[in-house]
Amino acid sequence: MRTPCVMIFGLILALVGWLFNLIATGAPAWREVRSIVGGELGEVIHQGIWDICKERLPKEFTCLRQDDAYFKEEIVKAAKGFMIASVIVTALGILLSVLGVRCWRRSPNWLLAGLGGIVVSASSLFAIIPIAWYTNQVDKIKAPGTDIRVGYCIVLGFIGCCFEFIGGGSLMICLSQLCGGATQLPHNNGVPRSTIRTVDVPDLNERPHQPTLPRPLFQKDQSTSPPVLSSLRKRTDSDTLSNDQSLYTEL
Repeated sequence: MRTPCVMIFGLILALVGWLFNLIATGAPAWREVRSIVGGELGEVIHQGIWDICKERLPKEFTCLRQDDAYFKEEIVKAAKGFMIASVIVTALGILLSVLGVRCWRRSPNWLLAGLGGIVVSASSLFAIIPIAWYTNQVDKIKAPGTDIRVGYCIVLGFIGCCFEFIGGGSLMICLSQLCGGATQLPHNNGVPRSTIRTVDVPDLNERPHQPTLPRPLFQKDQSTSPPVLSSLRKRTDSDTLSNDQSLYTEL
């Protein structure tokens, strides 16, 4: 049995979403601070949930954890826990889905694939909560003369959550097969059905059947003549005999 397209689609989206959230968790680019008052020209500060990095011209990039007050903020602490939980739970959901899909077997396990989809969709909620919360906090920061914007980790996090949610939903469709949505295949202990058809072949040594012809109404008899011809013969013989007798008499 071929793997259903809905399973392949769900697994691919779940894997891509998990990869995006993994990058968003580890990369120091949740927030970017530009045009810092009193800072160097072109200096950009990249703030993540694990580290803070400074980017200077020309392409100088250094990461030093200097702002302890930033890492003590409630949103940063919550983001660490939620993102780690999301990555771990998503990995478990993908593992369940792979065991359910099991392309190497004749038929998939619909229950395992559906449960894996539920876990993947639930894990996306663990990631979307801190990402949305962090974005809201960035919008509330008011710093005159300083440009503060969200980093690419926030964008990757939003996209990864969407992919995980859609992929998990696709895998959850497999649960509908347990409610009579799938046609049950007969169990034959793993032995594939034979596709050989039997065809009747005539025996070459057997004599062909000859059709019986209908008998004619009148059958011609070679030994006997028709009654009309026999009477004519008798008359001819009698006439010949009488003529012979007349000749003898005259003589």
